[in-house]
Amino acid sequence: MTTVTTEPPFVFHPGTRPLLISIPHVGTHVPPAIAERLTEEGRTVRDTDWHLDRLYGFAQDMGASILMATHSRYVIDLNRPPDGTSLYPGQSVTGLCPVDTFEGLALYQPGQEPDEAEIAARRDAVWAPYHRQLAAELARLKSLHARVVLWDAHSIRSVVPRFFDGRLPDLNLGTADGASCDPALAQTLLSIAQSAPGYSAVLNGRFKGGHITRQHGQPSAGIHAVQLEMTQCSYMEEDMPMRYLPDQASQLQPTLRALLDAALRFAQSA
Repeated sequence: MTTVTTEPPFVFHPGTRPLLISIPHVGTHVPPAIAERLTEEGRTVRDTDWHLDRLYGFAQDMGASILMATHSRYVIDLNRPPDGTSLYPGQSVTGLCPVDTFEGLALYQPGQEPDEAEIAARRDAVWAPYHRQLAAELARLKSLHARVVLWDAHSIRSVVPRFFDGRLPDLNLGTADGASCDPALAQTLLSIAQSAPGYSAVLNGRFKGGHITRQHGQPSAGIHAVQLEMTQCSYMEEDMPMRYLPDQASQLQPTLRALLDAALRFAQSA
């Protein structure tokens, strides 16, 4: 099989404090050999977690480590289990290598979907390196600190009927129903999110944390993982060209900073 990609699978900035921010769906790169098989809709990579690198840009100055995907989730979804098992059995989800959009539209031209061999090649080329880097950085931070917080950053359009009814709350915290982090940290974060003026918040609602949160959150080992799924209308346009809205983003960023500050206080209190 030809090389899946010539682009690095992630961008990584090591930090100095016990906080790792993972942004697995911010990537937009689609290798040309894959892009030519996509539909016109697929080539827009609309279901990207747009602009989270910019929105969380302040976190590097806080001393956080930051790991960001480079490839589109349409190439391979870094927040799915490597065997493609559903994270939400009985509910509609997109797969490890999606074949349709959040709207249910075909991503590939007829007969151009990836087969098992291609899925395996994408997993080896893109998925595995991201997760190796994530695990290695958690191990490095854990060697330096008694506690570490993994923050998995996501965003999604506020209305996606395929996945949820009505409008999604703005700040959706997920801790795998309490399994991926200390309950005290989860409640502190929820209190901050619920007190943020102009935003709605929930803990372990429709989004409880994907594979990254569930796989790497090990509170008994001192690694506490939290997912934050935000509505995109909180900081950007939800229709193409999906522009960043600096004024709205600047209103949201103090709440994000407060959440990350709370995560760091928790990590450093051990």
